[in-house]
Amino acid sequence: MRAALCLLFLIGFPATSVFSQPAVSQQEIEQRKIQYLINVVANLKDATFLRNGSEYDAQQAASHMRLKLRFAGSRVRTAEDFIVYCATGSSMSGEKYKIKFADGRLVDSATFLRDKLGAYPAPQDTPHPL
Repeated sequence: MRAALCLLFLIGFPATSVFSQPAVSQQEIEQRKIQYLINVVANLKDATFLRNGSEYDAQQAASHMRLKLRFAGSRVRTAEDFIVYCATGSSMSGEKYKIKFADGRLVDSATFLRDKLGAYPAPQDTPHPL
């Protein structure tokens, strides 16, 4: 009888609360995507960022994007918002940001970041079986 009660208790006890982590919210997924995009920029090798007629290295470009993200505040809810408000162009001059690669190729930063966003790995928010 005692074994049967223990079994009933275990069957009725939600295993997800013990064996899995809470699901990741959509907001957290979007924040991870934004950080992913900033890290992609920060880790580019041999690339020059063109902003308002001046050239910047990858670390300076990533730092500028972080600054714009802080100023954008609640307007940035998704990775696409981040691209539009923080990584596309100058809010002062309206000039688009560009990336110049070592091979001479010139790409709009928005195009580059959208391509990278498309390659973002799917979130791992499902519990692993035991």
